[in-house]
Amino acid sequence: MQAQQILLNSRPEGVPTPDNFKIASLSLPEVKEGEFLVKNLWMSVDPYMRGRMIDRESYIAPFNLGEVLDGGAIGEVIESRHAEFPVGSKVTSMLGWRSHYVTDGNEHTKLPDISLSESHFLGVLGMPGMTAWTGLTRISELKAGETLFVSAASGAVGSIACQLGKLIGAKVIASVGSDEKAAYLKSLGVDAVINYKTVSNLSEALKEAAQEGVDVYFENVGGEHLSAALDNMNDHGRIAVCGMIAQYNDTVPTPGPSNLAMIIIKKLRVEGFIVFEHWAHYPEFAKEMGQWLTTGAVKAEQTVYEGLENASTAFIGLFEGKNCGKMVVKLA
Repeated sequence: MQAQQILLNSRPEGVPTPDNFKIASLSLPEVKEGEFLVKNLWMSVDPYMRGRMIDRESYIAPFNLGEVLDGGAIGEVIESRHAEFPVGSKVTSMLGWRSHYVTDGNEHTKLPDISLSESHFLGVLGMPGMTAWTGLTRISELKAGETLFVSAASGAVGSIACQLGKLIGAKVIASVGSDEKAAYLKSLGVDAVINYKTVSNLSEALKEAAQEGVDVYFENVGGEHLSAALDNMNDHGRIAVCGMIAQYNDTVPTPGPSNLAMIIIKKLRVEGFIVFEHWAHYPEFAKEMGQWLTTGAVKAEQTVYEGLENASTAFIGLFEGKNCGKMVVKLA
């Protein structure tokens, strides 16, 4: 049968464009003993993928030109000669950006029977939710009564970090880029929301919202946001560095904040982390998050694009602020 795939056609310079991607057909081999055929139902687009489009050494290998991209996906087994993955099984994989594929099941996991959409295993119950949980519970060790500041707070990771901060008992301050996103976060119980696009001085706006200072900063953006956080951190504050999306499309290096000395003056702890290094704790996270979702203590917003042909548009939309919550693509 023929499968559709999205290839990296050229390496982006600045913000990705549709020309950086190419859709192609591939004839799949017959399913052999010990293999099965998967039809992808959902795929994820995530900001970290932008870094993989640059040919450089990093914590994860770059994408190769002319080859199919990959990323989180949820699929259904539609043909099988593998005893552990019968027809009808729903599976998670890192083989997104394609409609179908044949596999021996290595690095595939069957989904449990749940009443929620399978797509949540790409978001609140997957890597983004695990990232928020890890950054708050294991990296920054947020405590009840503290003040948490979250940048890019309406995104897949940030929106969960805000909600977990409230569940822990912290005061939560968020930064977003539109009034619509601010209203969404306030509906989730966030204490104060800053629209960074409408304030003249982000540091002063954060000072107004966090008059008692910031104890923990969940860093998703970098640049001006990091500078504002450093200005307003309390002594012995902690910064969990998850991402710096403001710099992902830079064509020249961005100058660092001019106030990095605050790390010394305020005795701050700054720690970057990659969630996959903490994946041994996923069962603990999944148990807690599953309970919060079931009771409604955590709400999972999704922005859905439809069709593999729109996957690159969804990905580009991440850098244009077009997602609220997790950005996913529905393939089938």
